Amino acid sequence: MSDVFTLRGPVKKDRPEPAQRSVARKSVEGEELGSVALEPTIFGLEPNVAVMHQVVKAQLAAKRAGTQSTKTRKEVRGGGKKPFNQKGTGGARQGTIRAPHYPGGGIALGPKPRKYDQKTPKKMIRLALYSALSDRASEDRVALVDSFAAWSAPKTKDAVSSLNALGLSGKVLVVLGRDDAVAFHSFANLSNVKTIDAGEINAYDVLDSDWVLFTDATLPTAKEIN
Repeated sequence: MSDVFTLRGPVKKDRPEPAQRSVARKSVEGEELGSVALEPTIFGLEPNVAVMHQVVKAQLAAKRAGTQSTKTRKEVRGGGKKPFNQKGTGGARQGTIRAPHYPGGGIALGPKPRKYDQKTPKKMIRLALYSALSDRASEDRVALVDSFAAWSAPKTKDAVSSLNALGLSGKVLVVLGRDDAVAFHSFANLSNVKTIDAGEINAYDVLDSDWVLFTDATLPTAKEIN
């Protein structure tokens, strides 16, 4: 045969180039301070739904206490005496009334303390986070303020006023730095707001929120990609 066949390996799916997106930079009072370009490789990706699902599932599994426990037939009290004679009753022989088929007996194949942790590669965790941030950025659900330094003392009233001025409603994830203790306490009493340290931001909390609010200091940049 004159036909020539060329063997080729699996072709990697072509991914679109990261989208260029920007966010309005505002003060805590809602005053416009310009706009900031978001890092395309963090906020401009096509969300990988499969990876986000796997990472979020692993994160929720890690939260499980795993302390559930049932007693087996050797752990329940009583049943040390043979309930009746081996022979002569016409019924099946029994060695203890603490067998699983007796009322008050042990549990057969019941749950015991265990860990539900799932091993997830770091690259997968990072991709899930970037996919979640890209999803929120594509819906214009990312907000940016310069800082919370203007707040001198913790006040829930200031936090509510700032959210209203910024136009943030629903569940809001506020990403704070280590120096934002005043802002942390100001948002603490708001049931619709969750504060998180910039180093602990994760895919689940991003996807569980309607808005993600960053400051200049906590906004992810290209230098954080390794």
